[in-house]
Amino acid sequence: MKHRFFGAVSSLIFLVNHSSVVFEVSASSSTTTHEQSAATTEANSIKKVEPWAPISNPRASATDLHREYNKIFRHGNRNAASHKWSSFLLDRSDQMAESQLIMFFSAFCAVSGSPVRPSDYNRYRLTLPMVPKLYQTEVEYRTGYMHYCCWPCVCDTQDFIRVDTKTIELIDGPKEFTFAVIGNPCDHPEELTKPFVQPFYGRQETTIEKTAPEVRCNRETGALENATLSDNGYIIISMFFDSQDAKMENGVAPNAQEPLPDPTQGRISTVTHVDSSGRKQFQDEREYQHQCLDRANNGYNSGMGEIFRKVSAISTIPKSLFQELPSVESDDSSDTQNGNQSSLETNFQVETRLLEESTSKSEEL
Repeated sequence: MKHRFFGAVSSLIFLVNHSSVVFEVSASSSTTTHEQSAATTEANSIKKVEPWAPISNPRASATDLHREYNKIFRHGNRNAASHKWSSFLLDRSDQMAESQLIMFFSAFCAVSGSPVRPSDYNRYRLTLPMVPKLYQTEVEYRTGYMHYCCWPCVCDTQDFIRVDTKTIELIDGPKEFTFAVIGNPCDHPEELTKPFVQPFYGRQETTIEKTAPEVRCNRETGALENATLSDNGYIIISMFFDSQDAKMENGVAPNAQEPLPDPTQGRISTVTHVDSSGRKQFQDEREYQHQCLDRANNGYNSGMGEIFRKVSAISTIPKSLFQELPSVESDDSSDTQNGNQSSLETNFQVETRLLEESTSKSEEL
């Protein structure tokens, strides 16, 4: 029986070590075990590079990162390619103090990839789902901040971006950070050449390959080029900046998930506890609930339009591994393999079945 595996299932590789035999279970990839391992290693490794001069400058700013634009983006533009900004910084994190890394990560928009100059006005507070863990039955949320080029990025973030962790080597040692992540578009590279209609420029037909040329899959390994993976194997596209208010409330700032009685676009809010950035003001994602709905009803005709959405929708991340999968017609060979198995499984059930099958095979060997 064929099933479509969402986000965490499609990119999650289980290593079952039994009797010195290692089996890898990958739910939605047609690549071989060797190819999967090579792709994961390439994307997950943080490279050691030559010293970056701005780090030693006490007056370094976002502009120093912006000057690297042509070095980072060599195939066209930065559309939906903020993973390249992220990898550029993470490759150099061992040269930086924590405050420097945080400052440079605030210099670009996670959704569009556009350079930004961080300010209170383009600093948005959001409460997003954490990447689900195996056996987790309830969705966990985290409140944090992101810097955007424009408000429509709030809507796209709510629909596709999740939060995950990764331990980063800084100049004074390792530290765990939270990051904004999306699913891996290279799970299905054929989607990069499928046509879609952009709601701009006379609604012309285009493809991700044309409009986001920096979203490229390595032909040999299948990995997303110049991407760094989070702890659970997702694509890091920005830092998810800590909220001190949320830290005092087990991850979610007080009332952050309650709708506002009078949402007002552009209104500035003030934090209760100043976080490590030193900033006190922000825009609340809840101020844009009506604008996001209106934008969706009008074909996403603002911000990045469909570009980031198309990239992120290739391999979405579920809020929970217990999310049910839609039934899909099975072929004869699958029916023979799986007998009378139900045509509807949860992600967790699928993972458990695959693990059991792998363990059974190892015992037979």
